[in-house]
Amino acid sequence: MSGFPQSVVVGGSGAVGGMFAGLLREAGSRTLVVDLVPPPGRPDACLVGDVTAPGPELAAALRDADLVLLAVHEDVALKAVAPVTRLMRPGALLADTLSVRTGMAAELAAHAPGVQHVGLNPMFAPAAGMTGRPVAAVVTRDGPGVTALLRLVEGGGGRPVRLTAEEHDRTTAATQALTHAVILSFGLALARLGVDVRALAATAPPPHQVLLALLARVLGGSPEVYGDIQRSNPRAASARRALAEALRSFAALVGDDPDRVDDPDRVDDPGRADVPGHPGGFDGAGNLDGVFEELRRLMGPELAAGQDHCQELFRTLHRTDDEGEKDR
Repeated sequence: MSGFPQSVVVGGSGAVGGMFAGLLREAGSRTLVVDLVPPPGRPDACLVGDVTAPGPELAAALRDADLVLLAVHEDVALKAVAPVTRLMRPGALLADTLSVRTGMAAELAAHAPGVQHVGLNPMFAPAAGMTGRPVAAVVTRDGPGVTALLRLVEGGGGRPVRLTAEEHDRTTAATQALTHAVILSFGLALARLGVDVRALAATAPPPHQVLLALLARVLGGSPEVYGDIQRSNPRAASARRALAEALRSFAALVGDDPDRVDDPDRVDDPGRADVPGHPGGFDGAGNLDGVFEELRRLMGPELAAGQDHCQELFRTLHRTDDEGEKDR
């Protein structure tokens, strides 16, 4: 059994909510999906209702639920905290799937400090499946319901990783906002260079192939989702600034002159301003040896594991056991 005889998944018609609704149903929970609009062609698949202003039928379901999971946009989830928790019975669990945690922590402290709560952020696209993949878990108030839900995620093949709200937002600013910014900026740079992507794909060494594949994957997603990740995380702007400063520092390190006018690929940017180098030694006074040493220290014990992982990835790309391609 799931530990939740009755559950309500708000936003369960979406990809993330649907994944959790399916997990609960497979574990034997009687799961009610609530949404503003039913899925196309399935008018009876959910209860149509507004969780920020529950009507009689939705209010009754919330009172009876052992678990209420909010798989909705942050604005909706925050507005729903007060009306939903007023209806929930003592001992019931509130959960959500928000990608930013600090706002929810503040809302719970203001309106529902005694309610068990855990935020679950799947660090993968639901279509990829949960098996073996991390699910960031931020526990605001612990209890048996939290334990049962995390066990359910583990039972579904997921790998819960406990973080505080602050740790979560700092971590996802790097793993999501920074990563997506790197990939899309790479694509923008290719566009500015005016290169033929077909020629790139035909000649690219493995690192470039991986970047092209990552760019293609991101472009297959929703601009709204990726934009929301950049805008909603309070630490995302700092991550983007760090990326811009690191690139300028790297350019200075290898001898670029920002005032050079005879560069055939120069892209004029009248708004460009000088940015100080990285305080850890990434500025023009350093050298690549120093950068490599600093980054090796940063990676620590993950360095060897990452190298092995990369080698396996390159072998998959080429279907070969070749040990080369280390420097390209």
